[in-house]
Amino acid sequence: MIRVLLADDHGAIRAGLRLLLETTDDLEVVGEAADGAAAVTNARALRPDVVLMDVRMPGVDGVAATRVIVEEGLAEVLVLTTFDLDEYVFGALRAGAAGFLLKSAEPTALVDAVRRVAAGDGVVAPEVTRRVIAELAGPRAAVQDVVRTTSGRPEVIPDGLTPRERDVLAALGRGLSNQAIAAELVITEATAKTHVSRVLAKLGVTSRVQAAIRAREAGVA
Repeated sequence: MIRVLLADDHGAIRAGLRLLLETTDDLEVVGEAADGAAAVTNARALRPDVVLMDVRMPGVDGVAATRVIVEEGLAEVLVLTTFDLDEYVFGALRAGAAGFLLKSAEPTALVDAVRRVAAGDGVVAPEVTRRVIAELAGPRAAVQDVVRTTSGRPEVIPDGLTPRERDVLAALGRGLSNQAIAAELVITEATAKTHVSRVLAKLGVTSRVQAAIRAREAGVA
């Protein structure tokens, strides 16, 4: 069972999301939060698999809450965003969100995104992907502002990646899921997931999206 925490300041939206997610057999809503501070508190207490996070909330917003949740390793975060609010998309990317989905997404797409994020995949709405790549995969200075190592210093692709890990990084740059990476490289999905985790660690980034941007910026995707 995939445990989900809902964070949105509109009660009606939380109720709708709960109704949607709980109609499935493998998703369980374990808690709700009306602001970012409550989302962090509940994530610490409930340890969900995925936090479905709105970005615009009173007090502590979704970006700040995402940063804390990711840094503390409390859960994966799937951000719900609005297409024309680029600053929130980029802020959530900096904070380490595992995915971005538009609030206008079809119910089946939302359910699938929660499952994929819980499985360790990154999920980015195609519209958001185009905006992110257009803004961030250009001059190196723009990318460095968003994708940084855990030490806070931007860095090129490290020499320590094995040939297979470079193949995985290239696949991440093309937006492939673990399942697609496994099929392309003729390995098991579990092995693909292990490779992805190692690539993220070696790059010093916290999400697949950050790794994808790094791959594109370095020309390996």
